[in-house]
Amino acid sequence: MIAAILWTIAYIWDRLLGDPRWLPHPVIRIGRCISGMERLLRRWFTQDKLKAAGFLLPIVIVGGAFGATWLLLWALALVHPWLSYGVEAILIATTIAVKGLQDAGMKVYNKLAAGDMDGARFETSMIVGRDTDTLDEPELVRATVETVAENIVDAVISPLFYALLGGAPLAMAYRAVNTLDSMVGYKNEKYEKLGYASAKLDDLANWIPARMTAGLVALSAWLFRAGDAKRALKTALSDAVKHPSPNSGWPEASVAGALHIRLGGFNVYKGVRSFREYMGEPLEVLAAKHIPATCRLLRGTSLLFAALGLAALWLRGGWLL
Repeated sequence: MIAAILWTIAYIWDRLLGDPRWLPHPVIRIGRCISGMERLLRRWFTQDKLKAAGFLLPIVIVGGAFGATWLLLWALALVHPWLSYGVEAILIATTIAVKGLQDAGMKVYNKLAAGDMDGARFETSMIVGRDTDTLDEPELVRATVETVAENIVDAVISPLFYALLGGAPLAMAYRAVNTLDSMVGYKNEKYEKLGYASAKLDDLANWIPARMTAGLVALSAWLFRAGDAKRALKTALSDAVKHPSPNSGWPEASVAGALHIRLGGFNVYKGVRSFREYMGEPLEVLAAKHIPATCRLLRGTSLLFAALGLAALWLRGGWLL
């Protein structure tokens, strides 16, 4: 029962407050630890041993995030159980980002709706890695929709999934996995070796949640009349494998199908042009309206998983682990 209450508080906290600036965010601390450990590993190991050394990153960072969270909650419980419960609910809330993701997408939409292309390009540049200086409205919309769709997994379903399994310690461990991937999980000369283990762990951690998300997006499209549920499922099953990531294609393809749009295409990263396989059929031309439509799917998907998780916790009577 307590776990179900904490789950509900965490979800509502994020939906209403997001990440308040006055509240220290654990991910910032995790990021600093990753940067510090990266410097140490590069100092201690030669280039030919960086791949093996890279396995220390998830062991120390992910294990440390789990252990530190568990230890904090244990210590607070010695003071008073409800103090530990309250902090655990807030910690779980910091691992999810429904409001933050929606707000980021809607900033782009609001600029486009006002006809402020420069402003829309700037807001898009804050959430994507591709060059945005010359993008027109359809390409800005595509970039935003792809980012919001992909992060339904990373920023919502996966952390909730791991919170369901093991409370705040496991949710924070997942957030450490995801932060590692975002910082060192690149397939370039600098991180190909050092970030190998971190990238593979992130792929593994998101494998189940990504596929669950595709189904939940389709269910959300049907229940909340937010899109084409049948096409969402069909597109996910046919096109998800076209994405270079083993997981990101599932939410992106599902959203593309639900909204009758096509995602993928040519992107430019630091002046270098690259092509990503298309997902979905262009039954509708990409337009600003597809950003709030994607945000509706984000909200619906998160609500469905939150409801399912709450039901599981009530039936089980605690975190599942």
